[in-house]
Amino acid sequence: MFDLKQFEVWFVTGSQHLYGEETLRQVDEHSQIISRYMDESPRMPVRVLFKPVVKTPDEIYKVVQEANSAPQCIGIIAWMHTFSPAKMWIRGLQILQKPLLHLHTQYNRDIPWADIDMDFMNLNQSAHGDREFGFMMTRMRLNRKVIVGHWQQDDVVDGIAHWSRVAAGRHDMKGAKFVRFGDNMRQVAVTDGDKVAAEMTFGFSVNTHAVGDLVAVINEVSDRDVVTLADEYESIYNLAEVLRKGGGRHEALLDAARIELGMKYFLEAGNFKGYTNTFEDLYGMKQLPGIGSQRMMAAGYGYAGEGDWKTSALVRALKVMGSGLPGGNSFMEDYTYHFDPSNSLVLGSHMLEICPTIASNKPSCEIHPLGIGGKEDPVRLVFDAAGGPAINVSLVDMGNRFRILVNEVQAVEPIEKLPKLPVARVLWKPAPDMQTGCAAWIYAGGAHHTVYSQNLTTDHIEAFSEMTGVEMVVIDKSTSLRQFKNELRWSEAYYGK
Repeated sequence: MFDLKQFEVWFVTGSQHLYGEETLRQVDEHSQIISRYMDESPRMPVRVLFKPVVKTPDEIYKVVQEANSAPQCIGIIAWMHTFSPAKMWIRGLQILQKPLLHLHTQYNRDIPWADIDMDFMNLNQSAHGDREFGFMMTRMRLNRKVIVGHWQQDDVVDGIAHWSRVAAGRHDMKGAKFVRFGDNMRQVAVTDGDKVAAEMTFGFSVNTHAVGDLVAVINEVSDRDVVTLADEYESIYNLAEVLRKGGGRHEALLDAARIELGMKYFLEAGNFKGYTNTFEDLYGMKQLPGIGSQRMMAAGYGYAGEGDWKTSALVRALKVMGSGLPGGNSFMEDYTYHFDPSNSLVLGSHMLEICPTIASNKPSCEIHPLGIGGKEDPVRLVFDAAGGPAINVSLVDMGNRFRILVNEVQAVEPIEKLPKLPVARVLWKPAPDMQTGCAAWIYAGGAHHTVYSQNLTTDHIEAFSEMTGVEMVVIDKSTSLRQFKNELRWSEAYYGK
């Protein structure tokens, strides 16, 4: 979906002139070997670029300044091969605008017991050089990721790879534009929020365009392009007979294709990375975009319904982070419950707009009535989502700050057929159990809209919250309500009500 290899993380090693040219030559050589190993690893989704070893405050400031302005640089990996006095780093760290990962490693995996001497000790000082560096970042209250272990260990490489994915999502958000067709769903609280604060915190902007602006583009779509897209629907989905050529509702399929193309052209022309709309404002449109929004998400755009621009931006971010991984990410909503004490479940869905990247089977392209919106019956993709571990992620505006909530869930295969429910859907069990998970979500003020992710983990979202400086609340298998409510109180004290 996204070519993450277009992005770079810079490998910056700290040292000082104290050790002499021969030691510095070895530091440089070792740093090149490590960065090349990371760059060539099939586990690494982005490029890892070696940067010359920094030995003075001016060199540190210069490389950070260059990283800030380099458009493809999404973050810095820092490592202290020797002792690098941390006061040298103050000016550089003060101007750093990119995410930082502190790799606490050393070139050699093992101590060479029979041969170790003071020359070896002077060269390989990460054990205390990184602690000096760590103190300065803590003293400066800098958010960063710390990964510990030998650089050839799979878990170390995987940790850097995970962080790099999040850094790519964070980078993609900076300067991103999202369009809001119409306004927020009337009287709804949680889908609205402070767009100025969001741009200051995350870097993306949200601006409204009239639905009429979109309709004008939809109406200009050529009939030939519409027919070509309708043929594509038939080739890749199980198309309902009534929607096929000669079927009684084929014209509705063409209308849906025209709407999708109009949205695509509008977003491309405005360089938007996502959008939101509401069924309360469809002036000039024949039907609510169903299949169009589903397919735009599958193509990588952010989307959320009912004016929910925060979730739309989050969908886009998680799609960038998860690019190339098995599974998908989708706009989602907790829709209804199965309160069987022996098998409690949440049915997640939305009226129409669930992304087919999470489907377990070939989607069916169908048309059915929709009881709200007052428009013609919309075309949509219908499917079940795959089972397995997943997370639900929500971004809410608390007034004085943003809060990110994560609930770890276990998706399950449908326990019964749903022959009369013509929407895409997923069944899951929230951690740690239905009662605790749902109560914790409500105590935390979690939205009814989420991003459902099959290929990302809580660790990814934790890194994202640290990169953006946003509060994070986690509901997982160890959550107890008494402790959870205390954590919320502590957060209020930390951030101020």
